[in-house]
Order: sequence, then structure tokens, then C-alpha cells
Amino acid sequence: MKITKCFSSILLVLIAVCFSSCSEEKVAPLSTHSIIPLPTSVVESEGIFSINSNTKIVTIGERSQIVLITENFKSSVFHLTGLNLGSADQEQEDAIIFELNSSSGLEDEAYKIDINKNQIRITASKPAGLFYAAQTFAQLIPSDGEEIKGTNNRFSISAGIIEDKPEYAYRGMMLDVARHFFTVEDVKHLIDLIAIYKINYLHLHLSDDQGWRIEIKSWPLLTTIGGSTQVGGGEGGFYTQEDYKEIVKYAQDKFVTIVPEIDMPGHTNSALAAYGQLNPGITVPEKGAITYDRTNIGVDGMATPLYTGTEVGFSTLATNKPITYQFVEDVIRELAEITPGPFIHIGGDESHVTEMEDYIPFIEKAQDLVTKYGKRTMGWDEVAHAKLLPSSVAQFWAVEENAVMAIEQGAQVLISPSKKAYLDMKYDTTTQIGYIWAALIELDDAYNWDPTELNENIKRENILGVEAPLWAETLKSREDMEFLTFPRLPAIAEIAWTAKDLRSWESFSTRIKLHGRRWDAMGLNYYKSPKVIWD
Repeated sequence: MKITKCFSSILLVLIAVCFSSCSEEKVAPLSTHSIIPLPTSVVESEGIFSINSNTKIVTIGERSQIVLITENFKSSVFHLTGLNLGSADQEQEDAIIFELNSSSGLEDEAYKIDINKNQIRITASKPAGLFYAAQTFAQLIPSDGEEIKGTNNRFSISAGIIEDKPEYAYRGMMLDVARHFFTVEDVKHLIDLIAIYKINYLHLHLSDDQGWRIEIKSWPLLTTIGGSTQVGGGEGGFYTQEDYKEIVKYAQDKFVTIVPEIDMPGHTNSALAAYGQLNPGITVPEKGAITYDRTNIGVDGMATPLYTGTEVGFSTLATNKPITYQFVEDVIRELAEITPGPFIHIGGDESHVTEMEDYIPFIEKAQDLVTKYGKRTMGWDEVAHAKLLPSSVAQFWAVEENAVMAIEQGAQVLISPSKKAYLDMKYDTTTQIGYIWAALIELDDAYNWDPTELNENIKRENILGVEAPLWAETLKSREDMEFLTFPRLPAIAEIAWTAKDLRSWESFSTRIKLHGRRWDAMGLNYYKSPKVIWD
């Protein structure tokens, strides 16, 4: 299976800057690691293990489920050191063993790394566990590779045992591609970065007032017209269904599941501009409204102007028209057919011009359609006003009472508090991009909170996981995306992965500065928070 150069190069940089010594005398103790997210347990023991030209990779278990992980690891080591680690068919000394063992007693995403002077054994019950172990391992390998190339190079790691498992099953990030369109390669780049930190869901906000970004074959004008612009009036763009499937497959190879969102009934002007029959007669804010030339398509007197501004809450689908529900069903059906993951997100937020007596039945019908096509419904916390199925998930972002209402109906909640987890918030008043409406979120603010401490009625058993949304109204480039994401995303990734009683800002702020070196080496445009003493 082809290993992507981008992901290999990121792991290459990550390996290269972890440590700088390969001699036994200078090998750092395992306890001084800079692993993010912090593992559950790290126990030191006597001795070291050296990786050299004779070290072999051994796989135990179903090889087809392991090969991508091991080949990716071997490729990274080769690009760094010139060491082309070979493979062996059976267990031996001087080997790194990747063992997939369903009888290991480990949970689905858990892993164990056992390092002694003779071999390293990486064990998991599922492939995801091996993948996450490989991310941890990459942060452990000391290297002289920048100075000593070739097959005589050696790399030593202190002996010990790392045991690890995630606190939450859902560890996510959201990327808004509707307000500003990001290309397939941009999304892949982000997947490469977040996978390093064991993020396992990428929520794509595919539609909003300013742009419709996913091809729906039964409603082609959604992308022809609805996808033609973005905030500020740029040319916009969209993903064909083949593009989307390419993103989904790329993400799967990094154990990341794509969650597509079609926001409704509000945040829908891009759809109303394409198909006027969905419009109940809304008024688009004059500032930011532009007219699409429909000369070659046909006049549609009910179609709204396109919108390139940043106001919210002015749009809604016509909730009393049968054609609207045909539209919703077609969109959900086509998305479900190309989405292997369990969730379809139906939005539901800030639908201010939809009357509540219309909003509630709309959400319930949309939920039923998601269920009809074999998926679980996810929606922003406002959807809790409707009757939710126990399989549905309300994404808490603004109103705690909405999250509690969802829980009282038997639904789970996904935690994304705007005051802590919104990556589009400015770091401080000098930040050039981003917003301040929720809060200024410095790195320590992004780290020093816990999902179970937001509301006494939101308990651990009610929480599916944690997600960090990045809204794109103020973004214009990949570099902007990187700047607002890093270093806050690793902070939130640690909240999602590591148990509360193991986390501390003092530890995290020490470990993150070593990741800053990696980001410098890879050219990542990250924010150097004054809360950290960067080297």
C-alpha cells in the first residue's frame, strides 16, 4: 500500500528533533519523554535498546491490518537515518515487534510498548492501538540522523514499559470549509498533523450561508452556484464526491473518521441561492450580498443572492414545503452512501428566523432520515429542543441547558465549549486573525479545563468525547489554519486522551516546547505562546 510522503515527512521531523544523542551514556530516561498526549503509565527499567542496521520489524497477527502502520514507520526511519529496517517472519532479538492480539485484554484503542535491551514489543488488540503506539514511539526515538547518515547509525531508547488508553472514544477537530474553502491537499495536510496527536474524528462543516462544498448529484446547482464564492468574495470551490471519498480514505489510513455536516434549517443561504423553491422568503443582509449570473441556467425568482459576509441567523429552509424534505433526504442519502463513518451532522444552530414550532418537527424529520440511511445524528446543542433518539449526539458549544436537555432524553453529548475549545478565538488582543466573541483563549486556557467540570448535570457517562472547532470566517490560507490550530489542538487532544488526574499545565508546558522544535523544523506556522518558555 502506498505510503504518503507528507505523513512520512511529518513523522520524520518529529523523530529527528525528539532527542540528540545515541550513546548509552546520554540516553534520556524514559520518564523525561515529551509525549503528547500524556500516556497513562510510563515505568522505567534498566538497560537500553539500540536500533541499527540489523534491527528487524516483526509483525504478529493479521498482516493486512498491520502492514500500513509498519511500512509507514520503516519509511520514516529510512528518510531520517538511511537505515532501511528490514522485516523478519518470526520473533527474534534485535527486533521491533508489532503484535496485534485480540486476546491481549487491551481496550480497542489501547496499546502497550515494552522496551528491553533485546527487543521492543508493541501490543494492541486493534489496529488503531498499534497506530497510536507508533505515534508515541516516534516521539521516543533519539537520533543523530542529521549528522550521521547510513547503515552504521544507531539509536538508543531507555528500557521501560508504556501503557496507554484514551479517556474518550471521540477525540475530534472540526474544520469549516464553507466560509473559506480548503483544498483536498489542505485537508490531507491537516489530517497528517492531527493524527500525530491521536485525534480520531475530523468533522467537516460542508455547508453554510457563504458556500456549499460537497457535490450532490441530484441537486447539481448546489455546487455550481452555492459553491461559487466564500467570505470576502473569493471564488470558493467544492469537493466532488470522488474528492470526498479520497479524503475519507486518506483519513481512514490515519485512523481518522470523517464526520460530514450539512447545516440546516438555518445557515442555508448557499442552498437558497441555488434553488429558490427551498426559500420561504428570507431577506439576505445587503452588505455581502452578490447576484449570481443565471443567464445559462434560467431565472429563479425565489433564489436569494449569494452571501459573502459574516452575519448569522438570517436564513432558513422552507420547513412547510414537501420539496424541502425531498431535498434533505437526497442530501442525506448521497452523503450516507459515501460516508463509512457512523455520524452525519445536521447542524441545527443559530436558526433564528425559524419559528420553534417549525424548527422542532424539521429536526425530528431530519433525524429520522439520517436513521433511515443507517447513520447516527449529530447536531449542535440547539437540537435538544426536539425529541432526540438515544443514538443521537448533541454537540455542546453554547448553552449548557441544551446539553442537559439532550442528556435527559438519553442522548450523549460532544463537548466543544466555545469559551475553551473554539480554535477560531484569538489568543490575545494582538492576534491578527480570529474572533473574540466567546473569549480570548491562550494556550493555558485551552488546556486548563475538563469536560466533567462544566456543569454538574453533565457527567462522565454522558460524554461521548471532545471536539475543537475551527471556524474559517477570518482564515485565508493553510498558514492561517495552522496558526490558530497549533499549539491549542495538542492541548485539547490531551484533554480528550489523558485522564484528568494525570494532567498538569506544568508538565504540558514543558513537553509542548519540544514539539515547537519539531514544528519549526517542518515549517509549521504556529503561535509561540508567551505562556511557554520556547527553546
